[in-house]
Amino acid sequence: MTDFQIELLGFAAAFLTTFGFVPQAIKIFKSKDTSSISLSMYVVLLLGVSLWLVYGILLQRPAIILANSVSMILQLWIIIITLKHR
Repeated sequence: MTDFQIELLGFAAAFLTTFGFVPQAIKIFKSKDTSSISLSMYVVLLLGVSLWLVYGILLQRPAIILANSVSMILQLWIIIITLKHR
């Protein structure tokens, strides 16, 4: 595999894992119902994504940086809305 193909693979994985949070965010936005959200899961996930972001920055890997930056934004939004509605 070439470096370009490996980078494309990374971006494909980043897209799929990052945008997996979008349906949950849309559901929360529309319903304003966060009663079924596990706040502790999102906090732990946010910490993990933060570490992945630092890792990506240290390695200068665009796919890791982009995916985890977007994931952090979505997860932070979900956490904030969940706390607001409790």
